[in-house]
Parts: sequence; structure tokens; C-alpha cells
Amino acid sequence: MAPGHKYGLHRVLEPAGVLPQPAWKLNADPYPLESELLIDVLRLNIDSASFAQLKEEAEQCPDRIKQRVMEIVAERGKMHNPVTGSGGMLIGRVEQVGSQFPNRPAPGTKIATLVSLTLTPLILTDIHHIDMKTGQMDVSGKAILFQSGPYAVLPEDLPESVSLAALDVCGAPAQTASLVKPQDRVLVMGAGGKSGLLCLYQAWKQAGRSGQVIALESHPDACKEIGALGLAHQVVQIDAADPVAVYETVADITEGKMADLTINCVNVPHTELSSILATGDGGMVYFFSMAVRFTTAALGAEGVGKDVRMMIGNGYAPGHADHTLNLLRESHPLRELFYRRYASH
Repeated sequence: MAPGHKYGLHRVLEPAGVLPQPAWKLNADPYPLESELLIDVLRLNIDSASFAQLKEEAEQCPDRIKQRVMEIVAERGKMHNPVTGSGGMLIGRVEQVGSQFPNRPAPGTKIATLVSLTLTPLILTDIHHIDMKTGQMDVSGKAILFQSGPYAVLPEDLPESVSLAALDVCGAPAQTASLVKPQDRVLVMGAGGKSGLLCLYQAWKQAGRSGQVIALESHPDACKEIGALGLAHQVVQIDAADPVAVYETVADITEGKMADLTINCVNVPHTELSSILATGDGGMVYFFSMAVRFTTAALGAEGVGKDVRMMIGNGYAPGHADHTLNLLRESHPLRELFYRRYASH
């Protein structure tokens, strides 16, 4: 077998000369080179922004979602939603390992990829079941992981669906851990989703005692769940796409001081200005949401005269998989909530 490029350039079909993630189409042939890992795919986790868009486009019809996902993968050689630009991740069994692939996991090992489906060569032969609540899909297919792609061996002490849900967003709590200071006023937008809950728990660990943690969420049931967890000083049901309402709410809660750190985990568009207005001058906005348009964020901050730093939600951080799974292990209430949402699916 040929060695192949570390970053998968040899898999790019259109346009030539770009990396796999921004490429329009990849070669997903299931024949791994020496630098690649072939995976027998069992389940996809479509990212929240993408799945919300797919459900809206398909008018909540699972069969139409299945058809659209199959079309995207067949057309592009990867699961790269052309509307949201986002993908998700997968779990599967190691089928074949190239000699130059790092650590060379044994065939049959069940793993979760820690890179986006937007850069993962993928063939789907069938979608057996779609969970309309979680965005997880039981599938048959093959995928290629490049030499540069991190992965996690699935733990034995957590259900696969729970691990997949947490690992899909494991960059968020790991990055949050590096951003939160004990005295901070931390605002988590979209706090009721899986990334929001993990970020909220991480923020509470670090700023719950001497700082202020505020949770914003649009769904009333999720607000009740957050309240029961006790991970925020204030929980507010609000539309994160309403910047004036968000600004006024946060100004009232913080007595005009606004947030030192705003973490945006919302899975719908048009929340950029809400995040910026809720953050005090000199503060930080961490945009983990894949529904965020960063041009809108940059121009929006300029337009309202806000001196805030803005950080794109890098899904990778050293040790992020273990860090996130350990959050579930150390918090029984959080783990139980993830079990209720994902373990039966």
C-alpha cells in the first residue's frame, strides 16, 4: 500500500489543492493506505446545528432525513451539511490498520472518532434508525481516519450512546476549563444541550463558589433540568436569538457588569449579537456553536462598539476525551441526565 498524506490530501477530489475539511468532495473508497485506519461504522452522531437544520428541511420526517443524509454522503464522500457547514462524529469497529497509523489499535476495537465528519471519508450503505431527539443514527458503512486524526477507545463503564453524545462535544468543556477563572461571571447560552450542560458543569466547578454562573435556555423542560442539577446561580428561559432581551436580562442579573465569559452553545442561527452584547468590555465570547457565522460576529462587535475577544470553538484540546468522560463519572446527577437522554437510544 502507498503511504498517503498525513492530513489526507490524497483523498481530496474537488477542488484540488485543499485540505479534506473545506473540500467539496472526497474519495471515500474503503481501501486504506499505510497512513490510514478503516472503520466499520456503526453509528453517526450528527452535530446539533446540522440535525436541527435537517429536521426543519425535512419537516420532521425521519425518512426524508435519511434520504437527505444518504444524498449528502453519496455526493460529497463525507457527511458535510452544505447548509450549516458542519458534520458530527461516528463510532465503529477498527477493521484494518495501516502500518504507519499511530498506536495501531487492534482490529475489532470499538472507537469514536474525535474529528468532524466534514473531513472523514465516508460511505453509507444503510441508515437503520434515526433518533429524532438526539441526532444519533444507527448505520452500516465504512469510514477512513487519517494519521492525524485523534480517536478514543470507547469506555466499558458508560453506554455507547452516552459516550458518543459526550465525545461529540468534548472540546467544549475542555476549552471551558482553560478559560474560566474563579471570580468570573460566566454566561452559558444554550445551557440545556449536551455541550451546554458540560460547559455549565465545568464553569460551576471553577466559578460557582466565588463567581457567578448564569444559564440561558429556550426550552422550559431543559430549564427545569438545569435547575434540578444546581449548576447555576440563575436559570433563565429566553430566546437566545433576541439580542435585546438577552442584553437586558444579563444586565439586570449582573447589575450592569455583564459577563466576563460568554459560552455560546446554541444550535440555531442569529445568536452572535446576543453573545456580544451580554459580554462586558474586555471579556471573552467563546463560540462553540456551529450555527454561528463568524463574519456576523466580527462585524456585529464592531457595529455596537464592543471591545470583546472572540474565540472560535476548536473541537480539539489535549486530553479532551478523557476530561469530558471524567466529568460524567464525577457528577452523578449530570451522568443520570445523560443516561435519561441517551442511554436508551
